[in-house]
Amino acid sequence: MTGQLTFVAVPIGNARDITLRALDILRDADVLAAEDTRALRRLMEIHGLALNGRRLIAYHDHSNEKARNGVLALLSEGRHVAYASEAGTPLISDPGFHLARAAAGEGFSVTTAPGASAVTAALTLAALPTDRFLFAGFLPNTKSARRRALQELAPIQASLVLYESPKRIAALLEDALATMGNRPAALCRELTKRFEEVRRMPLEELCISVEDMPPKGEIVLVIDRAPPQAASQEDIDAALSNALDRLSLKDAAAEVAQTYGLNKRSVYQRALNISRRDTN
Repeated sequence: MTGQLTFVAVPIGNARDITLRALDILRDADVLAAEDTRALRRLMEIHGLALNGRRLIAYHDHSNEKARNGVLALLSEGRHVAYASEAGTPLISDPGFHLARAAAGEGFSVTTAPGASAVTAALTLAALPTDRFLFAGFLPNTKSARRRALQELAPIQASLVLYESPKRIAALLEDALATMGNRPAALCRELTKRFEEVRRMPLEELCISVEDMPPKGEIVLVIDRAPPQAASQEDIDAALSNALDRLSLKDAAAEVAQTYGLNKRSVYQRALNISRRDTN
C-alpha cells in the first residue's frame, strides 16, 4: 500500500471559489498539511468540514528537512496527505516544491486538485494577450537587482505576470517603465475579494495612478509583451537555425515569425530553404 500526496488549490479570496473535489479531498484525507494551519481551519469551518481527530500539520517556506521527512514517513505508511497553501495553488510562488520533488522521488503518488490562482485570475482580467505568458513571481527587493531582472524579461515575447507588495509597487512600476518603455499594463489587486480592482493603463499612467491612489492588498501586475523586434535577414536565419535544432519546421517558423512580427508563410519558406540546405 503506497501513500498519496495531493496538492489542493484553495481560494485566493472568496471562500466559495473552491472545487467540489477539493472539498471531498479535505474531508477524506488521512492527514492534512498546510502552509497556514489557521487559514485551513477557517476554510474548513466555513464549508462545514470537521477534522474528526485527524492530524493537521504545518509545512511552509521555513520548514526544514525534518518536517519534510515527517510527511514522507506518513506517505510510507500508506496515508493520503492533502496539502494546501494559505491561498491559491500550491507551488505557484507558494511552498511545496521540495516536498513534491521528494515525494515523487520516493515513488509516492503525487497529484493535484486544481483551482484558484492569482496568476490566471489576473490574466483573465488584464485585457492583454494570453496566448503566451511568463510568470516571474516576486522580483528582487533592491533597485539594482530588480532592474537587472526586468532587463532580462524585457525582450520576451509574452505577457509578463509579476507579484508585488503595496509597499514596493511604485518602485517596481518606475523600474519597469525605465527598462521596458511605456507598455500597456494592468494592476490587479485583491482579486475575488470585496475591494477587487483592476487598473488598465500604460506603465507611465500607472506610475501616476499609484502615486495619487496608493493601492492596498495583494497585487498582481501584468505587463504586455515586448514589441516585435526589427531584424536583418542574417538575424532571422540565425534564429531559424536555432529554432530548427529544437522544434519542427512548422513550429520553428511560427516562433520566429511571432518574435519578429513577420509573415508566417514567408518565414516558413525561409525555414524550408534552410532545412534543405543543411541536409544537403
